[in-house]
Amino acid sequence: MSISENARAVLERRYLIRDAEGRPTETVDGLFHRVADAIAAADGILDPGADTTATAERFYRLMSELDFLPNSPTLMNAGRPLGQLSACFVLPVGDSMEEIFDAIKYAALIHKSGGGTGFSFSRLRPSGSAVNSTGGVASGPISFMKVFNAATEAVKQGGTRRGANMGILRVDHPDILDFITCKNDTSQITNFNLSVGITEEFMRAVEAGAEYDLVDPSTGKVTARRNARAVFEAIVDSAWRTGEPGIVFLDRLNRDNPVPSMGEIESTNPCGEQPLLPYEACNLGSINLVNHAKKSPEGYAIDWDKLKDTIHTAVHFLDNVIEVNRYPLPEIDRVTRLTRKIGLGVMGFADLLLLLGVPYDSEEGVETAKAIMSFVQREGHAASRALAKVRGPFPLFHESVYQNGEPLRNATVTTIAPTGTLSIIAGVSSGVEPVFAYAYIRNIMDGTHLVESSPILRAALEERGLLSDELIHQIAQQGTLAHVEALPEQLRRVFVCAHDISPQWHVRMQAAFQSFTDNAVSKTVNFPNSATRKDVAEVYQLAWKLGCKGTTIYRDGSRSEQVLNIGEVNASASAPACPDCAMPPYGSIQPRPRPTVTTGFTEKVHIGCGNLYVTVNYDENGICEVFTNTGRAGGCPSQSEATARLVSIGIRSGMDPREIIQQLRGIRCPSCLRQSDVTVTSCPDAIARSLEKVLKATQTGTLPTPPEPLAPSAPVDMTPAQAKLAKYCPECGSRLEHEGGCVTCRECGYSKCN
Repeated sequence: MSISENARAVLERRYLIRDAEGRPTETVDGLFHRVADAIAAADGILDPGADTTATAERFYRLMSELDFLPNSPTLMNAGRPLGQLSACFVLPVGDSMEEIFDAIKYAALIHKSGGGTGFSFSRLRPSGSAVNSTGGVASGPISFMKVFNAATEAVKQGGTRRGANMGILRVDHPDILDFITCKNDTSQITNFNLSVGITEEFMRAVEAGAEYDLVDPSTGKVTARRNARAVFEAIVDSAWRTGEPGIVFLDRLNRDNPVPSMGEIESTNPCGEQPLLPYEACNLGSINLVNHAKKSPEGYAIDWDKLKDTIHTAVHFLDNVIEVNRYPLPEIDRVTRLTRKIGLGVMGFADLLLLLGVPYDSEEGVETAKAIMSFVQREGHAASRALAKVRGPFPLFHESVYQNGEPLRNATVTTIAPTGTLSIIAGVSSGVEPVFAYAYIRNIMDGTHLVESSPILRAALEERGLLSDELIHQIAQQGTLAHVEALPEQLRRVFVCAHDISPQWHVRMQAAFQSFTDNAVSKTVNFPNSATRKDVAEVYQLAWKLGCKGTTIYRDGSRSEQVLNIGEVNASASAPACPDCAMPPYGSIQPRPRPTVTTGFTEKVHIGCGNLYVTVNYDENGICEVFTNTGRAGGCPSQSEATARLVSIGIRSGMDPREIIQQLRGIRCPSCLRQSDVTVTSCPDAIARSLEKVLKATQTGTLPTPPEPLAPSAPVDMTPAQAKLAKYCPECGSRLEHEGGCVTCRECGYSKCN
């Protein structure tokens, strides 16, 4: 098998069967035989006379030659006692305590079996609503999301996969603003990806600057009206800050719902590419497009005949998975078999473009995407129709949107998934994303460094007589070919990486694949750190106008600098990124998190009722917090502590300390005024005076320089919550990549989303 050493290491670490001591007891070749035999057994279930041996051999070749790989749970669990083979599930969350905690229990069972879950919290009544059964008030969707999050944290999936969730709230829910900002503190709700469920009506209201209704789901009554543009700007601001929430266009999901009689689609899987009905599951798989390029004297071209054969075998494989799958709940088994949805996608698309000599961010690149995915869609549906002739259509076919056409075996056939770990195994670029980096420096555990590079790039350089270790190292240092002047312009134009590509081209490429995909497309629009909120808003609006079903953005460094300060410290998080950044909507400003390390001074101040100790701390961005403590003589500790907390939050939210000083200076307290030896007029006045002293000292440079934030060495020892937010992998210390709606380490296979 043409499998890299890194891919082999990932398989050994995460996929192979192990003994009680954790030692692998099967080979990589044995893994593919195990999976092929287990999935081929479905032929015998459906047709006792079928030649399952021949089918198993076809499936084995398909996987071992890396032409196609199924989703991770299938590779991990097929042919093993657990037998749960699906990656994505959606569970309903009803508006009662029983239904809520049933959903938590069911999610735990799914996570334990290796799957990820999606939830819509839109049915839950808003916070503060009356609860008739108890006479109390509802705590709202956000509070219950934290319970789901804690339950997920407690369940480790089979020792190899940690649970991941998608949380969706409709934009017309009364708690929508709380939902939009609930992850601005990036240490919260860490096991969820969040998306706002957006309607067409809302987007039209955004364009018009009009108001729209907020509706209590428990009563169906309008509780308030909000300006749509202000809410949209709140979504944009939070996404600019942290990469979340994403957006999902609910009306489009339901426009393409193949069986509307089953109810509305409310949610998707954790990465957003698989819309599902409540209690529905879907199994995914991806075709390696690099293996479907053939070389001739004129260059590379797509091998359409081979691609057709792979599509038909892959659809057969994925339909078989449904037959042998051991679902974690009987209701999931029942609902999934009614529609028999599968999700066939692609990976290695960016690498294929390199072989073809086509830039990712070009009209030719977009047209290539359409040609490939229209072919996969057409042949995938043809394969499903061929199966229906032998095995029968999916049970709800006659009440589906396809009922007047030729029978289909599967209600949906195509999906574009992220393929984070699968693409590492196949040794190609992830999903339909551009290449994240063509060369990078890999840290080895003994302290040495190894420069890794794209084999396609090395071949192109060698062909031109340009390949050298010095050049590869220069590319690794810069992270891109764009500014390496020693390279020909045509080569630099083709070998563009994720951050060389404008956000608009990211969206256009996503839309190209979406136009020929039954389900949805998982993709991340990468922004440089300097991107503005206006840039994010334009991408969200473009995704809507071009027909995407949702989108996710990530502004480089927007999370890591706020949480762990790993690596180079950027400009103040409290300052605007640039002069033309739009101000965030009223009521949506969030304080930057408290720094890990600060420097400060404590001053003892005599007040009317004893002594007050005022501590003012600062970091590389200036003053960041104030603490107070009263002496043993008493005083009013609660009021002074409250003042200090509000001052700290105000400063970390971007307020000028001088404004705060002006407000606090001169506040008068009778206890202070009664004593002639007291020079301050109150506790707030004392805080203002201490703030003023430190502010002047920081401006004149007479205070000590704050220490550098602590940077962990690889491998990084972090909690799971920190790991999901950091720049570096918690398991091997390599740099994480934000792509495909997820976060993946291409060194060891770690993934935030399962």
